[in-house]
Amino acid sequence: MERFAELVRIVSRVRAECPWDREQTHQSLQSNLIEEAYEVVDAIEDGSPEKFAEELGDLLMQVLLHAEIASGDDGFTLDDVIGSIADKLVRRHPHVFGDLEVKDQEAVLANWERIKRSEKEGRSAIDGVPKHLPALASAKRLQEKASRVGFDWESPEPVLEKVKEEVDELATAPPENIESELGDVLFALVNLGRFLKVDPEQALRKANARFSARFRRVEDKAREEGREVESYTLEELDRFWEEAKREDG
Repeated sequence: MERFAELVRIVSRVRAECPWDREQTHQSLQSNLIEEAYEVVDAIEDGSPEKFAEELGDLLMQVLLHAEIASGDDGFTLDDVIGSIADKLVRRHPHVFGDLEVKDQEAVLANWERIKRSEKEGRSAIDGVPKHLPALASAKRLQEKASRVGFDWESPEPVLEKVKEEVDELATAPPENIESELGDVLFALVNLGRFLKVDPEQALRKANARFSARFRRVEDKAREEGREVESYTLEELDRFWEEAKREDG
């Protein structure tokens, strides 16, 4: 806690004395906040505790800086930030801080959503999904929230059938409907991933990484033959691609 208090003082001084920091606003720092959050995700996937700790520190600094800006504008203080989340955690965990009994994590999540809705009368079950969340992650969150009030299938089989149905509709869609039909396919695939316990954002990132690594090997194989990639036919490049896949096992 002493180090935390020291960090708060450092951020306050930086905000007061650094010309760049003095000019920042909540709006100007939006991209920084998003970037720092993604760097935390990268650190988690890298598996380095030192890097993870460093990136969490960068993200924490963003929180403290926003609180410092708000306190100067008479909006709110760091105490308000801490108090808000502390109160929320106690209120939404009656199975920890009260006498409510829950049997599993599904019951915990369902109760969490019920409490959230009760905090704001007329709140929709799917409220609370950030507008700027990446589309795949947003689809998953919407589906999870709907599921917690019973709007869901009971097994993966009908979800897979829904994917096939949406693909068939895309295949026969007129040009003006292709975008919406493709969106329906993606939404159905996210739902299938949810049933299979696979995060769609992570799955797609890994697919992107595999594609990038294999395509670079295709380029390397072309250069080894003294030719540019553009000079090959698709069939020839596909032979390189299949070799790269076999090398991956």
